[in-house]
Amino acid sequence: MLVTLAIRDIVLIDRLDLEFSAGMSVLTGETGAGKSILLDSLSLALGGRGDADLVRHGETQGQVTAVFDVPADHPVRSLLRENDVPDDGDVILRRIQTADGRTRAFINDQPVSVGLMRQAGLMLVEIHGQHDDRALVDPESHRELVDSFAGLGSEVSAVADAWTAMRQSEKAVKDHLTRIETARKEADFLKSAVEELSRLAPKQGEEEALAERRASMMQVEKIAGDLNEAFDTLNGTSSPIPELASLLRRMERKVEQAPAMLTGPVASLASALDSLEEARSGLETALRETDFDPRELESAEERLFALRAASRKFSVPVDDLPALAKSMADDLAELDAGEDKLAALEAAAIKARETYDAKAAKLSAKRQKAARKLEEAVAGELPSLKLERARFIVEMVSDADNRARTGIDQLEFHVQTNPGTRPGPMMKVASGGELSRFLLALKVSLADKGSAPTLVFDEIDTGVGGAVAEAIGVRLARLAATVQVLTVTHAPQVAARAEGHFLISKEEADPSRVATRVRQIEESHRREEIARMLAGSVITEEARAAAGKLLLEAAN
Repeated sequence: MLVTLAIRDIVLIDRLDLEFSAGMSVLTGETGAGKSILLDSLSLALGGRGDADLVRHGETQGQVTAVFDVPADHPVRSLLRENDVPDDGDVILRRIQTADGRTRAFINDQPVSVGLMRQAGLMLVEIHGQHDDRALVDPESHRELVDSFAGLGSEVSAVADAWTAMRQSEKAVKDHLTRIETARKEADFLKSAVEELSRLAPKQGEEEALAERRASMMQVEKIAGDLNEAFDTLNGTSSPIPELASLLRRMERKVEQAPAMLTGPVASLASALDSLEEARSGLETALRETDFDPRELESAEERLFALRAASRKFSVPVDDLPALAKSMADDLAELDAGEDKLAALEAAAIKARETYDAKAAKLSAKRQKAARKLEEAVAGELPSLKLERARFIVEMVSDADNRARTGIDQLEFHVQTNPGTRPGPMMKVASGGELSRFLLALKVSLADKGSAPTLVFDEIDTGVGGAVAEAIGVRLARLAATVQVLTVTHAPQVAARAEGHFLISKEEADPSRVATRVRQIEESHRREEIARMLAGSVITEEARAAAGKLLLEAAN
């Protein structure tokens, strides 16, 4: 429910903080005192259209904050979580309107789009009056209200699931037919392509491996001649190693005769011989590693060129050839076994459609019964609202061939205001006052089903007499047993039924301007305000007595 409404610098309001309780609260006051400003402010906080004219004259911006206490399982909390807005504690909607026409929206102190604020606002508050009946404009909401009235949530979900399954099965048939038709058109090409790719048998990553091996073998081929020549020099008949080894042995035998002269040269000669032997051994190893069959290079090149030719032919990267081969083979298999699979898919689609039709027909029958019960419930409320000759009709059209996620039914609320007149959509046929009373009868019949937790009624008692106003007050009070009700009223019979009473007045803030003030009046002052509503500017004792009687009757 709406707990707090804080308004700053909006039209004639400089600063206003209101606290609301559960049940029914009324807002009363003289015409022009500023009741519409309160509703415009609330609408702004709920995501309504902004307007630079809402900002109080001389200020750069105005602001409205609405605080709601909603249960943990309320749908608005899911909406906030889906949009990464924290939802712990109260739900706080804050809207800033600047004098240059721009607005900023916040939910729980996080900046949000006005669209998200409007979504949240519609879940939290419904504003109803002679010219603001958003809940009744869209016939889609009428179906939802009937479903909610009858508690058909599980049946609606079952139909939605069946509809999804039916659409998926129909799509499977359509997709399969498309594949078969494509395969038929390309059958010859597919067969030759599958044969070619089967012979080629491409493998993932094969191109890179072949390219690296080919580059390696080509590089080796370039240095193989130099390696052979170097190895022959150190290992062939003209190799200096045997002669140097012989020389080293002779010099070693002479070292003892002249150690000072020969020790150094002999050591250097031995080191040189070791290095030459190491070089020979390294060249021998290198030759072994570079030893490859030239036919291997030729084979790698042929394979690489074949893969790249296939890549160009089929317009895919070489690494995608294996997947292409499988896809073409599958398409060919689909063509071969397509008719059998198609028959199975079509049978599944027929079964899914039959399942949907059965569930939708069952739901439609329950909706038909619910529609008649709702008509009876609303009809029971109409006589007291001076609509005893009117009829409320749930116009329901069912078309088994018009399948939708929500079923096969189209529902719209119609009314007949007088016998002999043509029934029609409620928004078009009923006058402003009649529409408000039809709405109230409908809301009372639905109780808390399909309703926002806070309902605002804007002067729905306009133009009605005392008895009808009394009936409206009774029904508003009954409605307030299940949801919070805020009512702007000029009818004392309605005001007497309220649990909370707010008086709106226009006062002089300073010699140059006036301001709208709102104060909650206690029980002891309510009689005086209701007496004013009864008598006008001059309050008589008779009016006070009548006000007291209204309050006493309401209390009982």
